[in-house]
Amino acid sequence: MFDIAFSELMIIGIIALVVIGPERLPKVARTAGQWLGKLNRYVSQVKQDIDRDMKLDELRKMQQDMKDTAQRYEIMAKDGARVAEETVEEGASQISKVMQAMSATDGGLTMREWDKVKEEDAAKTAALPEEPAALADASSTTGSSQAPAEIESAPAPTDGKVAAQNNNDAKAA
Repeated sequence: MFDIAFSELMIIGIIALVVIGPERLPKVARTAGQWLGKLNRYVSQVKQDIDRDMKLDELRKMQQDMKDTAQRYEIMAKDGARVAEETVEEGASQISKVMQAMSATDGGLTMREWDKVKEEDAAKTAALPEEPAALADASSTTGSSQAPAEIESAPAPTDGKVAAQNNNDAKAA
């Protein structure tokens, strides 16, 4: 910072000895040392305060970035859920159309079975609001990522062989 060589310090010391005198020089040197110590502590404290403020500003920026990112992911999740619901609704309507077409060939037997399945699903769905919290708690405590049994037991679309079998069953009865 300051370029003060040893020779310059010696000259300052000799001048101080002559001006102040040998009796008061130790007391003046001690006082000057105390003032320099206080100045150094003050400067270091100011540096620490500035560093702390800079870190606090960085943390605030990071917090705001995290909030923005969380909001973006929340929006993406809502959009994903909406798309998934639309896909499920489309699939359900397609299954209903297939079931109606099949019921036309088997005298309505398939449609009655389909109505029973829908009623069972509606009953399960009515009981679901209590279960997701319990499922979330159970999966978080066990670490399991298995799907609930209700989702796995969804009715699969039937093909022509099943319709023919149902048709044969109806004729036998």
